[in-house]
Amino acid sequence: MSLNAEMRRLRDLDWRELDIKEAGIWPWSLQLLLCLVLLGVTFFAMHWYLAGPAKEQLDQVRAEEPRLIRDYRSKAAQAANLEAMREQMGVLEARMDTLREMLPSGAEIPALIDDITETALDNQLTIDYIRLRGTAAREHYVEQPFDIQVRGDYHRIAAFLAGVAGLPRIVTLHDMTLAPEGGDGQNLRLSMLARTYSYRQREEGGS
Repeated sequence: MSLNAEMRRLRDLDWRELDIKEAGIWPWSLQLLLCLVLLGVTFFAMHWYLAGPAKEQLDQVRAEEPRLIRDYRSKAAQAANLEAMREQMGVLEARMDTLREMLPSGAEIPALIDDITETALDNQLTIDYIRLRGTAAREHYVEQPFDIQVRGDYHRIAAFLAGVAGLPRIVTLHDMTLAPEGGDGQNLRLSMLARTYSYRQREEGGS
């Protein structure tokens, strides 16, 4: 059958009388058109059902791409500097160990008091008292305050303070009061609060 004859059949076709049950005797051009429409609908449905979520996921991955590239570059730079960072970490740990050694443990507090007493006696000072107070726990260390009162002339007291500051253990001096002792004004009385510190982790580990 020629194409012109088929087109005439389509023009003369009464669309209202079409019955799906008689689709086998419909004009072949109509059958072809319906097949194309059905194929298009099927393709669209498959694309919407299968390709749609995949495209959405692809868009999300593309949106994350700049951040992933930045993370990669940052980690690559860290990896390139890893050896230098390890060396710096080793230096910092060594410095931390040195500082920790300057913090007396609880068992070393009496020895520190003895060192302060010896420093006062070496400078020919009279010791009224060196009296411990209660400890105060901080986040990373334990604070041990103690009161000191000594008597002597100005230069010997100054030498005593310098000697305490030069001890191998950390001692900080606070609330210093210097008052004349006697009527001649030569001797002075020094009252002050001193503090030393213990590394808390070492204290807890050693208990």
